[in-house]
Amino acid sequence: MATTDEEKAKMLRGELYYAFTPSLTAERQACGKACHAFNTTPGLSRLERINAWNVIAGTPQLPPDTPDEVLDNCPWVEAPFHADYGTNIKLGDNVYINFNCTILDTCLVRIGSRTLIGPNVSLYTGIHPLDPKVRNGTRGPESGKEITIGEDCWLGGSVTVLPGVTIGRGSVVGAASVVTKVLRYPPPWAKGSDSTGCS
Repeated sequence: MATTDEEKAKMLRGELYYAFTPSLTAERQACGKACHAFNTTPGLSRLERINAWNVIAGTPQLPPDTPDEVLDNCPWVEAPFHADYGTNIKLGDNVYINFNCTILDTCLVRIGSRTLIGPNVSLYTGIHPLDPKVRNGTRGPESGKEITIGEDCWLGGSVTVLPGVTIGRGSVVGAASVVTKVLRYPPPWAKGSDSTGCS
C-alpha cells in the first residue's frame, strides 16, 4: 500500500492516485477553510486581500510596509473563489480573476502575467477513470493533467478549461467556451512569442 506522501507525489505527476488519504483530505480541508475566510471576511485592505490569497496559495505573507508598487503587481482575485488545494496554483503579475472562479488544482495550474479571467470560469485538472469499476466512487483512483494559460490572455465569462490544456500567449477565449484542446498558436499581435508565455 502506497504512503500518503507517495499518493501526493503521484497526484502531482498526473498518475493514478487515491485522493481520500488522511493527509490529502486534510490539505483540501485547509484550502476550504482559507477560501471561506477569503470569501467571507469583509472590509479587507488591498494588502490584507493579497495576504488572504497567499494563505490559499501557500505563498509568503507580505509585510505591513510593502510598497504600493509591489502591491500593484500582485494578482487581483475577487471573491468568491474556490480551489481543491490552492498550493498548485501559480499566478503571474497583474493577473485578474473575476467572481466565482473554481480551480480544481489536482495538478499544477499556471496563469501568466496580465491574463484576465472572467466571472464563473472553471479550470479542471482532475480526471476520473472512464471504467466505472475502476472509478469506484470515493474508493477508486483518479489522476490529472496540468493546465497552462500564457501571458496576456483573456478568458470570457463561464469558460471551462479541461485537463491538459495549454492556452497560448495573447489568446482570447470567448464566453461560455469549453476548451478541450491545446491552443498553441498565438494571435498576430503575439507573433514571435512563446506559445505558452508563462513565467
